[in-house]
Amino acid sequence: MAEVFYVGVDVGTASVRAALVTRDGLLRTTAEEPISIWSPQPDHYVQSSTEIWQKCCSVVKKVTSGVQSSHVRGIGFDATCSLVVLDKSFQPVPVTQEGDPQKNVVMWMDHRAAEQAVRITNTGHRVLSKVGGVMSQELQPPKLLWLKENLKESCWDRAAHFFDLPDFLSWKATGSLTRSLCTLVCKWTYCPPDGWDSSFWTSIGLEDLLENNFSKIGSLTCSPGSPLAEGLTPEAAADLGLNPATAVGASLIDAHAGGLGVIGADVQGFELPCKGRPITSRMAMICGTSTCHMAISEKPVFVPGVWGPYLSAMVPGLWLSEGGQSATGRLIDHIVEGHAAYTQLQNQVNQRVPFTGTNIYTYLNSHLTLMASSHSAVDLLGSSLHVWPDFHGNRSPLADPALKGMVIGLSLSQTLDDLALLYLATIQALALGTRHILDAMKEAGHDIRTLFLCGGLSKNPLFVQVQANATGLPVVLPNQSEAVLVGAAVLGACASQDCRTIQEAMKKMAKVGRVVQPDLELQSFYERKYQVFLQLFSHQREYQALMKHK
Repeated sequence: MAEVFYVGVDVGTASVRAALVTRDGLLRTTAEEPISIWSPQPDHYVQSSTEIWQKCCSVVKKVTSGVQSSHVRGIGFDATCSLVVLDKSFQPVPVTQEGDPQKNVVMWMDHRAAEQAVRITNTGHRVLSKVGGVMSQELQPPKLLWLKENLKESCWDRAAHFFDLPDFLSWKATGSLTRSLCTLVCKWTYCPPDGWDSSFWTSIGLEDLLENNFSKIGSLTCSPGSPLAEGLTPEAAADLGLNPATAVGASLIDAHAGGLGVIGADVQGFELPCKGRPITSRMAMICGTSTCHMAISEKPVFVPGVWGPYLSAMVPGLWLSEGGQSATGRLIDHIVEGHAAYTQLQNQVNQRVPFTGTNIYTYLNSHLTLMASSHSAVDLLGSSLHVWPDFHGNRSPLADPALKGMVIGLSLSQTLDDLALLYLATIQALALGTRHILDAMKEAGHDIRTLFLCGGLSKNPLFVQVQANATGLPVVLPNQSEAVLVGAAVLGACASQDCRTIQEAMKKMAKVGRVVQPDLELQSFYERKYQVFLQLFSHQREYQALMKHK
């Protein structure tokens, strides 16, 4: 049998990656290119769809350069849930006050629409039940409303097409305007089988989107992995270095691609509490700049402060509940790089790099091990330092973008030891945030027994072990380091018809790498630390109330 491949393309926050993936889910080659981020104002983050597509073409050509194009059976795209704006000729429309047409993407982490999100929440419309009762400024309706209210002539009146970035990529590849249910359901309030709720858009002042059967935001939909149009157009095929008509699967948001890359793995041979249980006993955590917590169910489960339930948004036929933390890897970087001892840390790392390949986080992990006694767990070093990690607001389960970060237990000391302890306390706070989300999901009816992690932070062994210890659940890591790219390739495998369903493709291509068990001797320690964690939230609410009191 001739060897066949699938290409997975992942557009993350700061880079575009691609992988050539075998039918068994093994990564043959990978490539990565950086993409630009501009911040013209505080809380405004924008990108260029033209640059993003150019970088997609570059990385795909790199990973397929060593194989015959005829052996590439399908391609799938995932991307951040950023908003792309094009005119009636499919040319970029600016989303900034400066009016640069190349800056036509409002990024997922752009928080310019905070006030619009609050107003939408205050409508109390029924669609809000699918986003935990609160409209997030990271979803598309408030961003669209902001554009109409603030850039009406330069953007809103000229715009003919609003795409989620994953759908922009599949349109660019195939010419198809069919949107993925993943994007529309999760970020736009689309609700199958009923579709768009006209009363919602009218109630928030965006009734003009109803024109031509919602053509500006999507009239046609399909499940992730469905084959689009006739596959690659001749123009896109030339850009990507592939054959025309190569199958293209309907796209996914990047976190959901990570979910496909891990959550369906065959766990036979591993002693896990989810063994012999349905896939609904698993949670996928995609841990990078931010973290998404993905749980699926056979029936809809409504969780306050958690997005969803979304039908067929990740796995066709199943309901998705999506929790999340808006800043995780980004928060760790912020804490470490902002510390007075960061320069000393860099110097220490630079002295070791030629010999060990050490980076700042492997160094900090080793430093913490040295700080702990030989008979004591590293975790216990965090007993007197506590962090509330919502420096960029709380996505779940509190759904409060106005929350801020807190640190309790600081002293005047600013040594490298202090930096290491603050780094540890931040990792512990993020893990306790996962526990907070898990508790909300379990209370609503989810039965989660095992965590499946992927993404950049899953490569940090301290982060992974603390997630297991703080939640009391085993963590499964994939055998491929880039599970998001495997998930994107799954879409290509489905579109090519080599796999009949997403579930079949996941089972073939997602593999268990190793399992990290929780240290049960730390259970009481994390129970106490969790109670302190919850108290920090209560105190912040009290502080906010006091400062508002007149």
